[in-house]
Amino acid sequence: EYYRGHRVPERMEEALNALFPRCPEDLYGELANYLSKFSKAPVIRRLVGRKVFDGVGQPTLEVEIYCTVKNYEKRICSTVMATHSQIPENALPETIEADEKERHVSVHTAVEWVNESLSTILRDLEPTDQCQADKMLGEYFANKVEGKKETEKQEEEGQEGEEKKEEEEEEKVAPALAARPSVAASQPKKGGKATTLCVVGKKVLVEVKPIPSAEPAEPVLCGSLAIGGTSLAIAKAGATILHIPLYLHTALLKHNQESPEEMTLPLPMVSLLYCEKNSPTKLKLVKEVMLIPPVELSFKQGIERVLDIQREMTRLLESPGKTGPTLKGISRLGCLTTGYDSLEQLLLQMQIACNNVGLELGTDMYVALNCAAHELMDYGKEKYEILTGTFKSPDEMVAMYVEMINKFPFIIALIDPLRKEDREQWSSICHALGSKCYLIAEDAATQISKLKTDQNINIAMCSGVVLKYINETKVSDLIEVTGILDGQRHITILGSPDGESSDESLVDLGILPLSLQAVGLGARFLKLGGLSRGERVAKYNRLLAIEEELAANGALR
Repeated sequence: EYYRGHRVPERMEEALNALFPRCPEDLYGELANYLSKFSKAPVIRRLVGRKVFDGVGQPTLEVEIYCTVKNYEKRICSTVMATHSQIPENALPETIEADEKERHVSVHTAVEWVNESLSTILRDLEPTDQCQADKMLGEYFANKVEGKKETEKQEEEGQEGEEKKEEEEEEKVAPALAARPSVAASQPKKGGKATTLCVVGKKVLVEVKPIPSAEPAEPVLCGSLAIGGTSLAIAKAGATILHIPLYLHTALLKHNQESPEEMTLPLPMVSLLYCEKNSPTKLKLVKEVMLIPPVELSFKQGIERVLDIQREMTRLLESPGKTGPTLKGISRLGCLTTGYDSLEQLLLQMQIACNNVGLELGTDMYVALNCAAHELMDYGKEKYEILTGTFKSPDEMVAMYVEMINKFPFIIALIDPLRKEDREQWSSICHALGSKCYLIAEDAATQISKLKTDQNINIAMCSGVVLKYINETKVSDLIEVTGILDGQRHITILGSPDGESSDESLVDLGILPLSLQAVGLGARFLKLGGLSRGERVAKYNRLLAIEEELAANGALR
């Protein structure tokens, strides 16, 4: 009765009849495959969160997913979150130490969230239902945010109560103090000098327009890594259960399960040089120099060309007996660390390296510069320090960039050429250079979660935005935000955070389905760092494998 109710005899007969003419070599394996399509869909059994380490030895979060598959618990996949710090390179030691302590606490909290709360909330959910999973994760995070606000409100009320008690005590003591005028007269009025200074300051500020003050860093809720890590792990689990690559799974999520006919790889922005801003050399304007291969090359050809240039640059920097820039090692971004005294010196050496391997900048390879302008501002002088002892106002910076691009047209992208607060100058530089090079906001843009809420970027104008999958970002957020940016005619650069992990998932999120007349997840470029360090190279190797796979399937545009 039980078997008949589940149509077992009927389906067994169908299986035997279907397989007999084929006489498969592994009969029982083929029977298992045939009957497995009638089994229940896998559901999440539990999540496991643990503290691990990223590519630079900083603590981060790993999320493992276990599902119930054909009545047994099975480990499906895991993901390791990359870490991102908002602390600039030239921060004070105590600031860096405080950031590291906060990171440890945040990872510990994220592990607790995954193991205690999220594992229970998501139990019995099908991992292929990304939308529902992300909705539940979003609701959980929103409750955590509200809880933090409530706690802060209670603390403020408690502090106000203590201040009120102090005031009452002072009122009781006031009559006694009134009888001692000599003491009262000897005390200066609280805040008198400050008020006078304020008045003087106002008179000065009317004549000299100040730069906009730095906006505070966007708050990050302790433990938020758990949300992003769990969402990405569920996406990977869904792709694994459906037996399709993650890049195809995310493309189907983006386009309502409509399968793309052709796909393309984003252009890589490969980091070649990392210029230390605290080095003895004078140049501070450039933090990172990247190479962009021509679009007509395959990904493999482009990477091989970049490697040729990197080897020649290494040789030039290590040449014995020479004066000038020297190689100081490999940065955490996986590129050559050095320093220069001028932009011309840097670009001349790059041109020499390219010429030595038979290539020409502007034809065979292009350049992108990450200026990280927020690290250049001297707030005492209210100017950017582009060279040691050389300062420029925001308006002067715009004029300098225009001259630079006119002189070196092979520079086709500038990342963070200005602080996000200098909105007028962003507008000016886009009008002046928008048709000649990409003007990209990285630190000058908001986080994905805020971008999704505001439906707009946090600067007046730019060509595109670097998106990083960090903290509470969910896969659904990334899909939605790339749609917003595409609608605003902004290009998207999917970027790798400083503290990268060996997880390759980021690469899959950037593959572009073209047949749907959209930009997939929106990534025109991938900014993954250099071609050194295992966690960086793993992502380039993944892209090489994807290119081969798409070409073999006839789906590579």
